[in-house]
Amino acid sequence: MLASRLSRPLVLLVGFVFSPPEPSPSSSLHFQPSTRAPPNTPTRFTRDGGEGRRISTHKQARALQTHNMHDHRPIELEEGWDTMAKGITKLKNLLEGLPETQFTPEEYMRLYTTIYNMCTQKPPHDYSAHLYERYRESFNVYLSTQVMPALRNLRDEHMLHELVKRWDNHKIMVRWLSRFFNYLDRYYITRHGLNDLNDVGRLCFKELVYAELKRPVKDAILSLIEKERDGETVNYSLLKKVLTIFVEIGMNSLEAYETGFEAALLSTTSVYYRKKASAWIEQDSCPEYMIKAEKALLEESERVTRYLHPSSESKLLKAAETELLATHESALLSKESSGVSSLLVQDKEEDLSRMYRLFKRVPGGLTPVAEAFRKHVEEEGMGLVRSSEGAAAGASGDRAGSGGAAGSSTPAPTASRESQDLQFVKDVVVLHDKFYAYVQKCFENASLFHKSLKEAFESFINKGVAGSSSAELLAGFCDTLLKKGGAAATSAAGAGGEKLSDELVEERLEKAVKLLAYVSDKDLFAEFYRKKLARRLLHDKSASDDHERIVLAKLKQQCGAQFTSKMEGMVTDLQLAREQQSKFDQHLDNLRNSSSSNLPSLDLNVTVLTTGFWPSYKFMELNLPEEMEKCVSVFKQYYEQKTKHRKLTWIYALGTCHLTGRFQAKSIELIVSTFQAAALLLFNRADSLTFEQVQEQLNLPEEDVMRCLHSLSCAKYKILLKSAGEGQPDGSPKMIAKTDVFTYNHAFTDKMRRIKVPLPPVDEKRRVLEDVDKDRRYAIDAAVVRVMKSRKVLQHSQLVVEVVAQLQRSFKPDFRIIKKRIEDLIAREYLERDKDNANLFRYLA
Repeated sequence: MLASRLSRPLVLLVGFVFSPPEPSPSSSLHFQPSTRAPPNTPTRFTRDGGEGRRISTHKQARALQTHNMHDHRPIELEEGWDTMAKGITKLKNLLEGLPETQFTPEEYMRLYTTIYNMCTQKPPHDYSAHLYERYRESFNVYLSTQVMPALRNLRDEHMLHELVKRWDNHKIMVRWLSRFFNYLDRYYITRHGLNDLNDVGRLCFKELVYAELKRPVKDAILSLIEKERDGETVNYSLLKKVLTIFVEIGMNSLEAYETGFEAALLSTTSVYYRKKASAWIEQDSCPEYMIKAEKALLEESERVTRYLHPSSESKLLKAAETELLATHESALLSKESSGVSSLLVQDKEEDLSRMYRLFKRVPGGLTPVAEAFRKHVEEEGMGLVRSSEGAAAGASGDRAGSGGAAGSSTPAPTASRESQDLQFVKDVVVLHDKFYAYVQKCFENASLFHKSLKEAFESFINKGVAGSSSAELLAGFCDTLLKKGGAAATSAAGAGGEKLSDELVEERLEKAVKLLAYVSDKDLFAEFYRKKLARRLLHDKSASDDHERIVLAKLKQQCGAQFTSKMEGMVTDLQLAREQQSKFDQHLDNLRNSSSSNLPSLDLNVTVLTTGFWPSYKFMELNLPEEMEKCVSVFKQYYEQKTKHRKLTWIYALGTCHLTGRFQAKSIELIVSTFQAAALLLFNRADSLTFEQVQEQLNLPEEDVMRCLHSLSCAKYKILLKSAGEGQPDGSPKMIAKTDVFTYNHAFTDKMRRIKVPLPPVDEKRRVLEDVDKDRRYAIDAAVVRVMKSRKVLQHSQLVVEVVAQLQRSFKPDFRIIKKRIEDLIAREYLERDKDNANLFRYLA
């Protein structure tokens, strides 16, 4: 009996507490406090902010318990449902705003208890399945008879307002009914894997209301969005609430939102901006179009923030970007008088920045911008090349027929030509500064634009100007900046410009070194630079040792340590040479102070160089005059005492001498080369000498003697007088003949007390090119051997590719030369061809 009695369902026990549902703030539904509850009954807050009492009083519990213990009759389906129907009707009336009293705790507990009892009765009186279906039917009836009629007759915003209201009411109804039927959720629904009560209520709304109205609702929303795009004011709050319905109706899924609204939104967005873009591209300039496009995209982002679901932002912007940017990009960039080129010419940084920001949003959108940028930079650069070539051609025409130096196969470059070369490099530096600044400021240092800038500069800077390579011009520009008095020639004022500060010189040197990154023949630059560095160091023309080191450091940073190793050795040699000269001067002073000394009263400065660091110089056995020979012997003895196992080779061609010429008017100090000094000293012992006599006594090649005598008799300073030999016709005053006779010009004079007599320039370029060509052959040989040594066997095409990859940092090797070097290595038995495949090579250890 005890077990049987305990199995009977008891509605409430003392202390049972029920938490009523919490409706939305807009609902006026609440519990009415029971007037029969004792004053000290515990309370809870209801949804309208009032206080509702707990319904677990002892008196109520005893009454309900007594009723259930004495009434053993099961509740029939219709009987129980009649009770529930009354509660549901009351709930509907409250939602519809009809006159109705609020639910009291007793009413609520009666409804809950009814469901509880009907679900816990023994079969066949367990009506859980029936109640689950009738729960669903309650929603269907309400939606069909009251909600849909209220919505069908409305349109546009009125329909949206009513829909929001009906959805809010429906959610309240779902919350309250799910509490009434809560016991179904706890057991029956869980055991059978059915949709829970909340989902059933939302599904009913989706199937009966949403399914029928989603199209007109969608159209109404899209109409409002289009009005907003056109500048009208719309109700953002209403739009957000309606679109929230699309999200909530999906029950943890955005499918309803995406298929019912978002797809149409994206389609209409594309159509809208397609029309706008077509009109803008016809009537607006490129900057005006971009301003409108950027504003439209910003508004679309704000639209998402105001009322669209966050997941729509990327898709919405993509649709707008496609129509506004991707579709018209080509036409926009090439617009006459306002496209990319015009913006670059007019220095429209703000518009260029906007262009970058906009097309960065489009996949691949920056590629056409970068290509347009590359073409413009390349065209600007080619314009500089054409302008410089035109100036060089004009200068060459002016010089035509003026003749050249004797013994020189190439006309000497004039000051005008050097000035043009400097101007070209200056213009290229300015051009690079301008477009590099665009890459940094407007294009956010994007690698794509750095690449375009590099390709553009490489395309024109490696073409050279009027027969001079970019490597030669760049080395000459650096030489001008680094030698004494040369920096002013690179200023805007030209050769007469003011002296540049150290900071400005360093800045210009840094910019010049940056241009080296675009030069393909870096080895050629290195050789030209090394020749000019040697001249600056040996002739004391370098303006600053610090600047020399700074440039070498920058070159080393950009091209590697191997690139500057010889140049750094040259600078170090000069430092050591100065220290050695100081010691030699002290040695000479000691010798002169000794009573037995018989030294000539001459000053001698000797610079000892390391052969491996310096450019190769032509060695000639000059017959030195007696005065010079004594000085050389003194230094040789000194050097042999200080060092062991080292050989001194005298490079007289690099030496200079200071002579005092005694002329009728006055004495003049002559600064001449060693060759010139040796030739002039011959006239201390003879009044006149023939060309052949001079050559014989100096023991120099004919070409060098001609250059030397030309500088002394045919150039600006005519220290020697030239005349035709006996029985010979008079020759050109600017040319040297082997039959000429030379005499000392006692009548020579000059307003200066000290003059420098230069030698005619030699064709240094030819020698540099020959040296570089020889070095390249060695480099290609070494690269081929390195590759084959590691690979052992390799196809010809692959070998060429790997050799080019190894050498391209220094120069761009010609495929034909690589082929010749491979053949030479085969002949020297470093490699062999495969007997069966002529394109396959094997390494021979």
